Amino acid sequence: MATSSTDVRGSRSGKKRPILVAVGVLLVLVIAFLAWLGYEAYSAQSSLTATRDSATQAKDALLDGDAAGAEAAAARASESADDAVAATTSIPFSIAKAVPYLGSPLKSVSQITDVVHGLAVDVLAPASAAGASLNPSSLVDGGTVDTAALRDAQPVLEQTSAAAEALSDRAQQVDKPAFLGVVDEARTSLIDQTHDLASLLTNTHIASQLLPSMLGDNGPRSYFLAFQTNAEARGTGGLLGGYGIIRAENGTARVDTLGSNNELEFAKQPIDLGPEYNALWGPRNTTIDFRNSNASPHFPYAAQIWSSMWTEQTGEVLNGAIATDPIALSYILGATGPITLADGEQITADNVVEITLSTAYSRFGDDQAARKAYLQEIAAAVVQKMTTGAAPTRPLLDAVGRAGSEGRISIYSADPAEQAILADTKVGHTLPDSPAPYANVVVNNAGGNKLDYYLTRDITYSAESCTAGTRKSTVTATLTNTVDPNGLTPYVASTFQTTVEYGTNESIVYLYGTQGAKITSMKVNGITGFSIQAGTELGRPVQAAYLTIPPGESQTVSWELEEPSAPGEATVPLQPLVDQPTVTIDVPQC
Repeated sequence: MATSSTDVRGSRSGKKRPILVAVGVLLVLVIAFLAWLGYEAYSAQSSLTATRDSATQAKDALLDGDAAGAEAAAARASESADDAVAATTSIPFSIAKAVPYLGSPLKSVSQITDVVHGLAVDVLAPASAAGASLNPSSLVDGGTVDTAALRDAQPVLEQTSAAAEALSDRAQQVDKPAFLGVVDEARTSLIDQTHDLASLLTNTHIASQLLPSMLGDNGPRSYFLAFQTNAEARGTGGLLGGYGIIRAENGTARVDTLGSNNELEFAKQPIDLGPEYNALWGPRNTTIDFRNSNASPHFPYAAQIWSSMWTEQTGEVLNGAIATDPIALSYILGATGPITLADGEQITADNVVEITLSTAYSRFGDDQAARKAYLQEIAAAVVQKMTTGAAPTRPLLDAVGRAGSEGRISIYSADPAEQAILADTKVGHTLPDSPAPYANVVVNNAGGNKLDYYLTRDITYSAESCTAGTRKSTVTATLTNTVDPNGLTPYVASTFQTTVEYGTNESIVYLYGTQGAKITSMKVNGITGFSIQAGTELGRPVQAAYLTIPPGESQTVSWELEEPSAPGEATVPLQPLVDQPTVTIDVPQC
């Protein structure tokens, strides 16, 4: 019995040993696998960090004109990106990222690595060959643009900008990791970096396509230059307050024939912009009277009207038009430094907006001729500093780029090929030819005053989910008149109506909706409102309400629409006025 018992225990003990050995071996393998995985993850992280740093150095070197430094940094970025790819395609990494949930961060890292590798190999390395064309200082010398260098760089810029755009799209599709915030931060950083690089290369490519011809590489060019006054709102920004004519030839531009708006005669033979435009805007004489010439937010219309007025008045046919405003001038003065007027007054980035849109009216009172001459002197001094090469090039281009991105610099070319390129850019300032969800709230001053300097806007665009071919949407705009009218001149604060309180803002507020949408109702402060203007423009429904806003008060207009459930991200363009509107978008993407 004892022997039997001993044999049983021995037999059981003998069975346990192989099991323990197997468990031990498995444990060793797991530890080894985890160690291997940890090593590859660390290698991937280190290589990605090195790639990011080298990529940043390559971009900065390109912008600084250091071609050799850019090529060296791009080579380092390519090498470290190769190392990152090797780490994320290793056996342990490939196995681990396939594990549901737990492998989520590793899958995201692998996707990030693919994009980073593409940036290093397909964008930064070939972009280094463009060298001088990405360096503003070498492109612009003494106010003259090296158009030949831009032309030469077109092929590589086309290649790298297309690659960068594709990688930017891929970066946005990188999976958000289920956990590990550090990986999500890397993902967000990658999206921002690829977007910035794609924007830089795309904008430079566009410049290489446009600047040589538009700056007179193939013969002299002339453009109408409009100075818009945002204190009196119009569709493209503000009332045409003054103008000039830009002369461009062989990469150099200058401005002559500066004049105030009252020197631009009413058109006797106005341009015909088609039946749709005439039906919507004909009653406001927009093609005849410069005061309403840019009521539409579609800048090519205003540009063609201004050019036609100039041609009728002088016989000269222009090649296009450019518009800007005092806020853009403030950005430019931030780059160039202040200007000094003949009487010693300094105009700076900090005071130019207030001076031109507010205090100049009180300074000159009823002497509008003197005020306009003063504003022309400011404009001429800023343009002179910009076009003579006296300003630092890169900060100046950054300032111009910021103004363009906000719609504060708009450009139109009468050349169809050039305009086709401009139309897809921010500076084209066009109503886009896209079916994607869209809500553009546009203010036109109806009081003939300068109270829009004190106007603020709050805009909301919401829509139902995409469960059918159409869906209901709502656009709401609240306008607030923040003015304290005490001390303001009648030219600034009075209106055409004598029955309203002094300082009352009167605005016509338009909605431009999604292509193919129907505006089903409009309410002002919750009460069904009367539409004073309605129609379509370039396939978009348009409807307007008249708002009377006393000092310190707000008025709200809302539109209900039935719009197509079209794919694409919803956009709410911002009319370039003085304020920075609050915008809320709650539109599910179809």
